[in-house]
Amino acid sequence: MSKPASPAYIGRFAPTPSGYLHFGSLVAALASYLDARAVGGRWLLRMEDLDPPREMPGAQDAILRSLETYGFEWDGPLARQSQRHDAYAEVLQRWLSQGLAYACTCSRKQLEQHQGVYPGFCRNAGHGSENAAIRLRVPELEYRFIDRVQGEFRQHLGREVGDFVIRRRDGLYAYQLAVVIDDAWQGVNAVVRGADLLDSTPRQLYLQELLGVAAPSYLHVPLLTQPDGHKLGKSYRSPPLPAEQARPLLLRALRALGQDAPEALLELPPNAILAWASQHWQVDRIPRTLSMAEAQLR
Repeated sequence: MSKPASPAYIGRFAPTPSGYLHFGSLVAALASYLDARAVGGRWLLRMEDLDPPREMPGAQDAILRSLETYGFEWDGPLARQSQRHDAYAEVLQRWLSQGLAYACTCSRKQLEQHQGVYPGFCRNAGHGSENAAIRLRVPELEYRFIDRVQGEFRQHLGREVGDFVIRRRDGLYAYQLAVVIDDAWQGVNAVVRGADLLDSTPRQLYLQELLGVAAPSYLHVPLLTQPDGHKLGKSYRSPPLPAEQARPLLLRALRALGQDAPEALLELPPNAILAWASQHWQVDRIPRTLSMAEAQLR
């Protein structure tokens, strides 16, 4: 029996062009794609190109080519965060005028001994916003949510995070601000991404609260880790996905996500593998953690 369509589902994949699409990002893309297609939902593509100094030349085109080669089809036009600065600026200026945000001139050296929790040095200093970072005031509250794979996650914003940056000193907008504004703009109501962003979610719940938008559902897939514990990522010698390996790598990615993918899928083109996987998608089979060694064996 086919699964009923649920056009209300809107998911997305949002790669950062600081490097090529690698196997870890393939796993995340695959999970977000299948979770949307399994219920007849929409799957959007957004390029998170907020940080030009870190962007690898040619990475955007390479990411798009890899996705197409591996059979992915997205709905609607590609969105780019580099074209959304006016939207971010409008929200940031509103929060500055409301006293929800403030300028911060603290250096990294001043903050390095505070273990990642901002101590509030500039909270009431009244600095001008020129040549300063902009921080958002956080409440002394605990935020919690139920992740569809990782289970319950709690974080006290005041004690564990502190006021966080929403625009950097160099004028570049922070990921936390942009991702929430853009998910709301695109109507995204289901976020599927890597577990390295699990502890960003409470900050994003607070941002959604300030914007008056509903929180999406969250599913954080396990990160692939190297033997030394580092995550597989663009900065860890990760090569681009080889076009000629699309079928075996899709099969390996499916198995890394706990899906029971038969060897016979290797006879199918990538788009047919994705169609089969969409029909057989089982979220409850996704493991909470996964090493590269385990991914190789699956």
